[in-house]
Parts: sequence; C-alpha cells; structure tokens
Amino acid sequence: MSFSNDRRQRTLDRRVSLSGVGVHSGIPVTITLCPADPDSGIAFLRGGLANCSDVEIPARSNAVGSTELCTVLGDPNGASVATVEHLLAALSGLAIDNALIEIDGPEVPVMDGSSGAFVEAIDRAGIRTQNAPRRWIRIEKPVHVELGLAHAEFRPHPRTRFEISIDYDCAVIGRQELSLDLTPKCFRRDIARARTFGYMRDVERLWAAGFALGSSLENSVVIGDGAIVNPEGLRYPDEFVRHKVLDTIGDLALAGMPFQGLYRSHRGGHKLNALALSTLMSRTDAWSLVSDPVEREARPEGRVELSQGLAQPAFAPEVL
Repeated sequence: MSFSNDRRQRTLDRRVSLSGVGVHSGIPVTITLCPADPDSGIAFLRGGLANCSDVEIPARSNAVGSTELCTVLGDPNGASVATVEHLLAALSGLAIDNALIEIDGPEVPVMDGSSGAFVEAIDRAGIRTQNAPRRWIRIEKPVHVELGLAHAEFRPHPRTRFEISIDYDCAVIGRQELSLDLTPKCFRRDIARARTFGYMRDVERLWAAGFALGSSLENSVVIGDGAIVNPEGLRYPDEFVRHKVLDTIGDLALAGMPFQGLYRSHRGGHKLNALALSTLMSRTDAWSLVSDPVEREARPEGRVELSQGLAQPAFAPEVL
C-alpha cells in the first residue's frame, strides 16, 4: 500500500549533532538526532549516567516527571532529561514522527532559547519519508481543564490548530493572543525563532533554587526596569506569545503523534499543558486514532491570525 507524502511517516535522513548548555543546569551537553524506524516515535537515549548504562526514555506524556519551569521526562529508575519542549516543538513542527535523540547530560541544550538551532540541525540531517502511514489523534469531544486562573481545552476541529492567549500584570506585557493552523512552513516562519524569556528581578531567586544557572542574554529575552534588556530587542513584535505557542507545541508532542483538533489555552504553561494532555488521554471517549484524516480542509499554507486589540508594546515575560 502506498501513501501520499503528507500522509506518510517521516524521520531524519542521517545523524546530526549539536552542543550547548542547559538553561537551568548550566551543564555542557551534546545531543545527536538519529533516524528511527517507522512507528517508533520520539525517544531520548540518556547517556552520561554514573555507574549505569544508557537509558531510553520515550517522549510520551506518561514519562513526564516535572513541569516546574520546564518539562522533564524520566524513567522509574531515576534517569531524566529536562527542558525537552523546544526540541520536541521543532520535531513536531516539522512533522518528524520518528527519531532517537542521544544525549550525554541531564538537560537539552538551550541554544539561543528558541527552536531555531534544532530546525537548522534537522535541515542539515535532511528528512526521509517512510513507507508507513502517519497517524493522528483526532479530537472527538471537548475536554476542558482549569488550574487557578488558567484554563485550556481540546475541541474537535478539521485541522491542527492552536489558539493561545497570555495576560501578565506588567506594563511591558499586557495581553497577547495568537491563533494558527500548524504546518511546517508556519512553524519555520512564525514560531521557531521565538525565545524563552523572564524577569531580571527573578534571577537571584531562581539561582538559589537551582534554576536558570545557564541563562544569559544570549539565550533568553530578559525584562528589567520596565524594558527589554537585550540590546538587539525582539525578533517578533509579539515574540512572547509566540514562544508560548512554541512551548505548547512541544508539550503536546508528548501525545506521541500529531493531533487533529483545536487546542486553546489562556494563561497557560507547562503544568497546564501537561494536565490538559493527561486529561485528554484518560478520556478515551474524547479521541480516536486515525491514519487518514480526510476531514482536514484545504487552507492557505501557514495562516496565522493575530487577535484584535493586542496590548502595545507587545512584550511578555515567562519565568525562566
């Protein structure tokens, strides 16, 4: 049986490596993205463990161990990989179904704080189409979750759509919203280069708690004294809600396959995304597996919609 290219699984054409430091651990680390067989999904091969052989950790929601400031995956024996969301966003955004990520440290390197370096690495490796059908999780019924003032929901929709809004009590930030139908072209152009961000005032507190040890103006957008500290400014006027979309794409990639439906969130983050995904997975009546989502409608490639009335200037912080 043959399938059209957009309905066949994809992996990398060859191995590709890149190195950097973890934004929270500050530890140098090298990762190697490797091709993988059809239906194997995305997994991390965690190396660098003391007195222990390498451990494979699947990039699935049931492996999530923590969502404090980043998404951490772990196995029952204590091996873990932190800050996986930017890399998973790149793989999901470019429609890579199967890959093994070899990593020799506890945290995926932050690079410049976005998915840009991972997209470039994938381009260097090339993408190979595999002789197996892609599978989607199709949303059949609404699923709604709340976490304090934040809330999120999955709803049926003919495409893979994100509608994300943020609202910060900060004069530099205000409220921002972004809606998009996810395609590789859209991800490359509108999402991949949006960087992580945070407040200068939180740095010492985060350091004391063991976070942000590798953060700098080279890999984060920093807000201090009512202004952006980075001399180069922003890459997008609304870079911060775009980074929230990036994080959300990475977090929801832990479903193990793309979804056909709408994900909408307000004031969300890693914890809300994990709660929404685990709740969806537990509601087996709310989704089904499909390999030919013919209901997906034709649409302009990479359409992005900005809400009316965005706060100006459109900046926003997320704690590093």
